[in-house]
Amino acid sequence: MSEHLNITFNITSNSSPGAVLTGDALPDRTRWFNPRSIDDLRERRVRLSNDTSLGTGWAPENPFESFVRELVDHFSGESDFTLSHAWCGSDVKLMGYWDGEQADVVLCVPQKSRLVASRAEYVRNTESVLAECHRLAGLRLPGAETRFRLNARDVPEKDELYLTYTGSSIESGDEGVVGRGNRVNGLITPLRPMNLEGANGKNPVYHVGKLYNIAAQRLAQRLYEATDGHAEVHLVSTTGQRLDQPWRILVRLSSPEVETDKVQALVAESLEGFPALTDELVSDGIVLS
Repeated sequence: MSEHLNITFNITSNSSPGAVLTGDALPDRTRWFNPRSIDDLRERRVRLSNDTSLGTGWAPENPFESFVRELVDHFSGESDFTLSHAWCGSDVKLMGYWDGEQADVVLCVPQKSRLVASRAEYVRNTESVLAECHRLAGLRLPGAETRFRLNARDVPEKDELYLTYTGSSIESGDEGVVGRGNRVNGLITPLRPMNLEGANGKNPVYHVGKLYNIAAQRLAQRLYEATDGHAEVHLVSTTGQRLDQPWRILVRLSSPEVETDKVQALVAESLEGFPALTDELVSDGIVLS
């Protein structure tokens, strides 16, 4: 087969996929990622969308959603608990269920093996984590019946424990997928309005997949505050087109009585530089205008 195989190295210094050099003229994108000066940056002249993307936001959060985000941040970030329990690792995972009265939480909190001397010490540490979970639940979900299952795969008698050297499972090659990751509000909410954009894997300054999700979330919060009802916002971009001119803007509101003109004005104000809202406003599935 070797006589039928021809391998040719074609290495280019072109700074943008699809930038073709012909003659003396330089394509507009040639200097996109390799500018000679700020004058080579198209963004200095007009902000363009670098992708066709959907940004989604909604408000308000329910008490349980706010609680689970706080709980994960409490164990994975810098808090009084982690400062006083150095063995607590940062690779914290949580799945929760809430029906308005009862909460059921599956929580994984790793421990750093170099700071845990024995199996008995590991077990005592898990008891400390559970006690802290119940303490925070009492503060954030008063009166609710809350159940926690911690490190559910543990089999202590066989020394199958969530122990890692660094406090993260990434050291064994277990890496999460960005596309499934947290939304810009810090939650993974499969039963809430959401899209397929892995916002946390995007450039936080440049990528429209990040920017539109943030803008949609902020606008939804403002609409909730203005209407005192659930608000849902979707912004759709078109690649290569102006960033400040979404292809579609869709707003859904749960409040049965809203003044369309006021909502449109709020949208235009929140998305400064965006055109006036021209898409339909929907309330409980009813077109308002």
